[in-house]
Amino acid sequence: MSETRSVETTAADIEAAIEIGLEQLGVSRESVIVEILEEPSRGILGLGARQARIRLTTAAPPRYQTPPAPEPPPAEPEPVAAKPAPRPAARRAVAERVAEPEEDEMRVEPSPESELDDDARVGRATLQELLNKMHIDAEIVVFRSEAAPGEQAPWVLQIRGRDLGMLIGRRGETLAALQYITRLIASRDLERRANIVLDVEGYKSRREKVLRRLATRMAEQAIQLGRTVSLEPMPPYERRIVHLTLRDHPDVVTESVGEGENRKVTIIPRRRS
Repeated sequence: MSETRSVETTAADIEAAIEIGLEQLGVSRESVIVEILEEPSRGILGLGARQARIRLTTAAPPRYQTPPAPEPPPAEPEPVAAKPAPRPAARRAVAERVAEPEEDEMRVEPSPESELDDDARVGRATLQELLNKMHIDAEIVVFRSEAAPGEQAPWVLQIRGRDLGMLIGRRGETLAALQYITRLIASRDLERRANIVLDVEGYKSRREKVLRRLATRMAEQAIQLGRTVSLEPMPPYERRIVHLTLRDHPDVVTESVGEGENRKVTIIPRRRS
């Protein structure tokens, strides 16, 4: 009879620790339960840094479960559906063709000039000046992001152009620094906090897809474990994505806890009356 197995791993971040554990167990991501035992911390000026520590537990198969029967050949409910099912390689090719338009979907249309407020205009002008000083030829497209409950939606300043990977950096660190500087200067000119975020060629849009999948997966784990699950610390823009993803989830609620760079999202199972 197959038994559950567990392994504890540590790494610089949670995702890396999970990958190590999956390799040790020799299983896929879908077949384990992830418990975050200790959040990673960068410390202050390199002092007091702490690695992420997680536990992976393989999901136990239901007792007395019989092996699944082979799938029957596809039925023919309609003449148009009577074509033979494509081979796996063909299905992958179809998926790739379907996924291609998603890149265009990330290239959203800019908000009309008449709808831009001081935050958007000052932020755009500030960013354009910084790009000019960096000798980077790029276009800045401004649009509104989706708002989280109780918050005002920020303006997104999306930088478009060629060979802009240098503006993203490792794990978005350069982009985060550029956003910080842009906000700092714009906030000084506005004499208040500028409600803007930066993106480069849809990088954050792709990151958003990853975070939405992570939020959904961790919500399922919170329900399965019957307890609160904490995500790794994230910047406000990424926490907002998690809150929005699970806003209408029938079985969990989300809360942000912690301060500063350690602020993170917790996913809490709803209590059933």
